[in-house]
Amino acid sequence: MKTRTIRNLFAAAFVFVFFACAPKDLPPKPASCPEHLLGFIGEYSHQGDTLYLLENNQKLILQTKNQERFSLELQTKGTFLFSSGKFSNEPGGSFEQNKAGVTTGLKVGSRLFAKMFLGGEDGGTFRVTPLRPIADLRREALIASPPVENGQFLKPMLVEVISLDSTIKLDIRYASTNNFASTPFYSQARAFLQRPAAEGVVRAHRKLKSLGYGLLIHDAYRPWYVTKMFWDATPEDKRLFVADPSKGSRHNRGCAVDITLYDLATGDVVEMPSGYDEFSERAYPHYPGGTSLQRWHRELLKWALEQEGFKVYEWEWWHFDFQDWQKYPIGTLTFEQIESGK
Repeated sequence: MKTRTIRNLFAAAFVFVFFACAPKDLPPKPASCPEHLLGFIGEYSHQGDTLYLLENNQKLILQTKNQERFSLELQTKGTFLFSSGKFSNEPGGSFEQNKAGVTTGLKVGSRLFAKMFLGGEDGGTFRVTPLRPIADLRREALIASPPVENGQFLKPMLVEVISLDSTIKLDIRYASTNNFASTPFYSQARAFLQRPAAEGVVRAHRKLKSLGYGLLIHDAYRPWYVTKMFWDATPEDKRLFVADPSKGSRHNRGCAVDITLYDLATGDVVEMPSGYDEFSERAYPHYPGGTSLQRWHRELLKWALEQEGFKVYEWEWWHFDFQDWQKYPIGTLTFEQIESGK
């Protein structure tokens, strides 16, 4: 009984601290999405018209490209009714499912909106087929030269982030096969940033701790040759999500970090509206879909880092640029060269 009382007091204290420290411009943390709604969430398309089916306050919401929203009320056997909006005069609709019970379509009247499977729906890593063999791209990139830059730049001061706070977690995807190209790009799983940017990450991490979260880094400083490999490997219709090596990347300057949240209590990475490094609209920081809790976590991450001089990149919720990124030169040093003091 005494143990249960202590646990209850601890839980009450955590809730108090959370709401006392939570950012004022964020709504209260929402409840998790009901399990039976998860399979319906996604994007549905019919002749170029896209509908977003999302969860909000434990209800299914259908949103159009014009941002019109209306509630969808589930009935029996996968049917539903509309409560308002552009389809309010429709008799309702139904979901189509395959033999495995996976939702494949949304039928409204005579129109069937097919569910769009973009990759990564199961929480796995989004992947593309590289245009050319990675070994060839690496060999070419290592002997290529970065763009010539003119002007005055600050002296680079790259530091290893976890040397400033070892409770920041790492999951450096480009040091493994768990990335969009399914091949290692780095020889070591390490995260370096210019010192002012690294200190900003540490401050954001410590602020989040009072809310029950910590930061996990997927990528930070990236040698220029790797940026060239990314560009040359990526299909042209996906290059919106990779940097042009002829201009250099903000990652090359040591002032960009790919980052997410983890739960302090469980150690688990929190869910966002898309997976890390996903080449789809779900990666956008203002993407309307997903669940209430996923979107709330995305906004919490943005709040914590923007308080410390970072700004979220317009195409990726996980990518944040430090305020002085343009003041540093494009970097070419490998992790081994940084460690050796070159």
